[in-house]
Amino acid sequence: MSKFRTVFFSLCALFFGLTTQASLPSDLYYNAGVVEFRPSMALTSESRVKDNLEGYLEILALKEAEPLDIVVFPESTLNDNDHATFVPNPSRAMMAPCDAEEGEQYHYVLQQLSCAARKYAKYLVINLTEKELCSEAAEDPRPCASNGLNVYNTNVVFDRQGAVISRYRKIHPYGENKNTTYLPELGWFDTDFGVRFGHFICFDILFYTPGQEMVDKQGIKDFIFPTMWFSQLPFLTAVQVHQAWSYGNDVNLLAAGASNPMVGSTGTGIYNGRNGILVAVMNQGLGKRTLHVSRVPKYANPKHMTKRSLSPAATSRLEKPDVRLKRDYLELYDTLIVDLSKGTHLSQKLCYSNSSLCCSFDLHWQPLSLNGDSQHYYYRLGAFSGLRKDTTDETNELMNCALISCIGTNDIMDCGKVYSINTDVIFENITIEARFPKTNGFLLMPNSLKASDLMPVPVGEFEWSEVLTKDNHIDVRYSLNTSTSNLLAFSIYGNYYDGDGLDDGASSLAISTLCGLISILVHFYI
Repeated sequence: MSKFRTVFFSLCALFFGLTTQASLPSDLYYNAGVVEFRPSMALTSESRVKDNLEGYLEILALKEAEPLDIVVFPESTLNDNDHATFVPNPSRAMMAPCDAEEGEQYHYVLQQLSCAARKYAKYLVINLTEKELCSEAAEDPRPCASNGLNVYNTNVVFDRQGAVISRYRKIHPYGENKNTTYLPELGWFDTDFGVRFGHFICFDILFYTPGQEMVDKQGIKDFIFPTMWFSQLPFLTAVQVHQAWSYGNDVNLLAAGASNPMVGSTGTGIYNGRNGILVAVMNQGLGKRTLHVSRVPKYANPKHMTKRSLSPAATSRLEKPDVRLKRDYLELYDTLIVDLSKGTHLSQKLCYSNSSLCCSFDLHWQPLSLNGDSQHYYYRLGAFSGLRKDTTDETNELMNCALISCIGTNDIMDCGKVYSINTDVIFENITIEARFPKTNGFLLMPNSLKASDLMPVPVGEFEWSEVLTKDNHIDVRYSLNTSTSNLLAFSIYGNYYDGDGLDDGASSLAISTLCGLISILVHFYI
C-alpha cells in the first residue's frame, strides 16, 4: 500500500467519524489489544465457526476496544479444514475481502472480519485455516493433494480499511494436518502509527526462522504472536516463554492465546522487552473470551521507555493450578539434590557430562519449619547441553543451567510436577553463573516460573547480565534479588538454533511444546 493511500483513507475515516483518534507516528506509544479466546464447543463444524466468528465480532465491538490501534486474535480458534478460505496475496495486490461479492471466493469469516476492520478502523490480526490452489504455488515441486489444494495455518493482517496487507503461513507446524510452504515466507507489515511488526505462530517461537531471523536481520522490534500453546513444566509454560523471548531479544511481543486450560491451552499477554510484562494472564478452568489491552512504548523513542515492569495484578494463591500441565524432557539432565534441611545456603558448581557447560549456583533460603504433615517442594540443581529430545528432525539445541522444583527426592522423575503444599520454601537469593559459546544463531534468556500464579518472576525482581569475553564466549549472570516462595523454575535458558558451538556431538532437535496437539484439538473444538 502506498503512503498516499494509507494517509487518504485514515483521514477519510477520521472525517466521517469512523474511528477514535489513532496513534500517530510522532506518538511515543501505540494502543494494542490481545485476545484470549475459548473456541466454540458447538456440536457441528458450521455451528462452531459461526459461534467463533460471533465471539470475535463481539470483542471488536467492546468499548475497551475503541481506542486500540491493533487487535490480535489467537491461533486456530476461528475456522477449520472444512471451512478453509482463500486469502488474497498481498504481494500481488492490496484488496479487501469485504468488497468481494458474497460467496465469490472468500469464506464469510474472512469477509466479515475484513468489514469489521474497516468498520472499527483498526489493524486486525487473525489466524485461520487457509486453502490455496496448488497451481498458485508454482515454485513448489512437491506432489499436490488429490483435491488440488494446499491447506495452511495462516496469519492474516487487515489494515484500517479492511485490506489484507500481510499474510504468513506457519513454518513449524507440529503434528498438524497442514501444509507448509516450500520456502519460508516471512510475515511483516508497516502501520500508519510508525511501527513495523513481524508476526509468526506458536511453535515458531522456538526456532530461528521466522522470529529470530526478523530480529537479527531486519531489526524489527515489535512482534505479533497468535498461539494455541500447551504448557510444559518446568521451562515452557506460555507466559514464561513469552517474557523470556521478549526479554532476551529486547522487543515488544503481542501474544494472543487460545483458551482451553482443561487441555493445557492458555496464556496471553503484552510484553515490553527488558521492561517486562505490561499485561499477562494464565487462565484456569474452562477458559475465557477476554480482551486485554495496554499502551505499548515504541522502541523508536528509547529515552521514553518505562523503567521497570508493570506487573500483572496480584492473584490468589493456586494450591494446584486448574490447568493441565505437561512435563518437559528432564531425564538427560545432570542434577544434584538441594538439601533444604541443612542450613540456609548452598554454593555448588555443576558441569554437564561430555560438554564444556559448567553452572555455578549460589542459593540462600529461609529456614524451613517442618512438622509431621509438612508438604513442600524439593529442589534440584540441573545442567544440560545438547538435544532436548532426540526423536525429531529439527536442528535446535539447548544449553541450560537450572534450579527446578520436585515433589520428592527419589529421582528426576519427581521433578517438573505440581502438587498441593502447606509449607512454603522461600528463597532469599539465587545466583546462577555460566559461560556460553557465541555463535551465529542463538538466544540466551532468563527463564523462571512461580507456583503461586504460573507467572515468571517479574522484571525488577531479578538481575541479568551478559559479558562478551575475548575468546568469543558470553559470561551470563542471573540473580533473583527478591524473596520468592515456591519457585518451579529459575534458569539460564540458551536456545542454539543451528547447534553451532555445542560439543556433545548432537545434531538434531525440536523443542517439542505440545503445539502438536493442535491437529486433534482443531477438529474437536472448532
